[in-house]
Amino acid sequence: MAGHSKWANIKHKKAAADAKRGKVFSKIVKKIASAARRGGGDIDANPELRLYVDKARAVNMPNDNIERAILKATGQLEGVSFEEFSYEGYGPGGVAILLEGSTDNRNRTVSEIRHAFSKHGGNMGENGCVSWMFDTRGIFVISTDEVEDPDELMLAAADAGAEDFELEEDAVTITTEPGDFIQVRKGLEEFGITDFITDEITKLPQNTLTLTGKDAETAIKLIDFFEDYDDIESVYSNLDIDDETAEAMG
Repeated sequence: MAGHSKWANIKHKKAAADAKRGKVFSKIVKKIASAARRGGGDIDANPELRLYVDKARAVNMPNDNIERAILKATGQLEGVSFEEFSYEGYGPGGVAILLEGSTDNRNRTVSEIRHAFSKHGGNMGENGCVSWMFDTRGIFVISTDEVEDPDELMLAAADAGAEDFELEEDAVTITTEPGDFIQVRKGLEEFGITDFITDEITKLPQNTLTLTGKDAETAIKLIDFFEDYDDIESVYSNLDIDDETAEAMG
């Protein structure tokens, strides 16, 4: 989980690097699509979608990109028929990987996903083989540099409806039920927190699997491939890596 290991720190740095490399648009587009798939394409009726649309506008994303993402996710894109998918399997070392997205060519997508699993020493599994290992949660990760009094922040988060609060050396992680995500975010903003390392509805693994050496490196390459794959909107895994491997990679 974010904020709990050197691997988490690498993920945060990677997100920043992705933004610098111009990947911020594609990341937000995928969040918009995921939110639209979950709660519909009406911004006024879908607070999660409004959140990500606001994020898109904050980085000057063209409205055409935003509208196309919503239309694609809700099956309204003229002349193109998209269908949702959820695929899952095991990566190197047995790490669980769950993928969600939408495609206009299921045969192509499933073939390329299966090939990627195989190429990286894993295998695509049957529906349900790993999805049971994940719980849908809202998550906020806040740098401790932004927090003057962790106890006061914990109380504010609890008052707003947060489910769990965890303080680590460099980050605070707050989790919520999906339906409480927006109100908890509002509560954190009212407390004075506006800069989040992570703020999203995601799927968290019930337990993590720590990999080392080559297995860890290959698993990260596989996850990177899936995150960059256009049809895939969300990538979830239970991967963690040991501190020595994280330091070597970092």
